[in-house]
Amino acid sequence: MPLEEIIQSFDPITLAEMKSVKLMNRTDTKFVTTRPMLEKLLMMAQGDYYAQEIGGERNMLYDTTYFDTRSYGMYYEHQAGHTNRQKIRFRTYVSSNLQFMEIKTKNNHGRTKKKRIEVNDMNLHDEAKRLFIDQHLHFGVDDLIPHMHNYFHRITLVNRAKTERLTIDTALEFNNMVTDTHREMDHLVIIELKRDGLVYSPVLEMLRKLRIHPHGFSKYCMGAAMTNNNLLVNRFKPKLRDVEKILKNDN
Repeated sequence: MPLEEIIQSFDPITLAEMKSVKLMNRTDTKFVTTRPMLEKLLMMAQGDYYAQEIGGERNMLYDTTYFDTRSYGMYYEHQAGHTNRQKIRFRTYVSSNLQFMEIKTKNNHGRTKKKRIEVNDMNLHDEAKRLFIDQHLHFGVDDLIPHMHNYFHRITLVNRAKTERLTIDTALEFNNMVTDTHREMDHLVIIELKRDGLVYSPVLEMLRKLRIHPHGFSKYCMGAAMTNNNLLVNRFKPKLRDVEKILKNDN
């Protein structure tokens, strides 16, 4: 059964009904797989999850631009495995025509905190954005430039107990704004389990049965590493090899 047909078979949940599942202070676990494996997972998950629906859509387009310092400060913090590392991005939710500036901080306890404000553009130098950056980012606003632009489609599932969200990203495209390099990764699937602490998650057993194991994947860092040959990739090498292997073996 095609992906779109499978996701339409889930009971829907609206954006308003998801207000209790914001998970702005959460633990994240990522998994990397292929579209055929995703279809098997979704068939298994139908009875345990709702599918988010906005305006009749369940597989929505996201448009994201990541900023970093001129010397790739955020990329290299992540690549070196630093705790309390950060990312700043502008994300447009195309279906709802909303754009947010978001700052994500991953602390030394493995929890991710996200701060965001709604915006109308990516000009960093208006008063509200500067103040927000000064309050939440440990990099100076004057050193930030756009580095990476990406598109992907996202399916969002919510468990029946409304204690977790499962985001499923497909059809990834990376556009490096520094090197003017484009990379499409249409067959790759990034799954992210977002929950408060270690609450029970129905999908974990399904993932284990399908032998889909946890695998870190930062869209900004991996996209940058795959589209800029001048960046050091030391710590990312095993993950890059895994991704290429997954794509090669996709059937």
